[in-house]
Amino acid sequence: MLKRLTKLLQGIGSRMLERMWRLGAAARFFFYTMVYSGESLRRPQLIVREVYFTGVMSLIIILVSAFFVGMVLALQGYNTLQKYGSSDAIGVLVALSLVRELGPVVTALLFAGRAGTAITAEIGLMKATEQLSAMEMMAVSPIARVVAPRFWAGVISMPILATLFSMTGILGGYMVAVPLIGVDDGAFWSQMQANVDFKEDIVNGFIKSCVFGVACTLIALFEGYDAPPTAEGVSRATTRTVVISSLAVLGLDFVLTSFMLSP
Repeated sequence: MLKRLTKLLQGIGSRMLERMWRLGAAARFFFYTMVYSGESLRRPQLIVREVYFTGVMSLIIILVSAFFVGMVLALQGYNTLQKYGSSDAIGVLVALSLVRELGPVVTALLFAGRAGTAITAEIGLMKATEQLSAMEMMAVSPIARVVAPRFWAGVISMPILATLFSMTGILGGYMVAVPLIGVDDGAFWSQMQANVDFKEDIVNGFIKSCVFGVACTLIALFEGYDAPPTAEGVSRATTRTVVISSLAVLGLDFVLTSFMLSP
């Protein structure tokens, strides 16, 4: 019994040490990314190309998901508000739900599932085929040439995608609330304009999307750069990207919301 307990504690300790080591390695990776960002910013064509890959290529899943999320919000919200005689406030419910929470959070989760996994697999494959080692042999920093442009592309793309998600979701809610359910058109938009605050709602949602962009992109880059140079290693790194990014987004959302709502 004592041997089993000792073995269990040793296993827990080794796993905790491994997690702490990876956390420190990720912090050092982020530091080097910031250090070499100057070289990437002097070559904006690299960042623009990655913005197209991470942002533009993710538009379809973002917009389609946003439209259906807005439609579902309108249906569910109308059934709830109708019980209290506040069906005209459906526009406020849809807008605040999307701008404050669902826009940044769902966009970040979709971004991690689509662009994050692609970034991890691409960098992991470059490491497996020794392309990163070849860059180092030619005195080209892989951080400056490969990592930093993708990092800033993700940071730039996430707020734009979150904004488009919220706008499309509001449009989906309008299409259900006004033509389908019969909510007054003027009441839908006037209630929304009167109750959605620019600083408290829109700016806070923008800040969340920027933080999620940094977290999701950094996790995807680190997992790809740290992946073992094998097919199994790349596949596990891709899986870890989705899992860790999703948990990080949900945890950061709670922390940011706590700070934003505190008096």
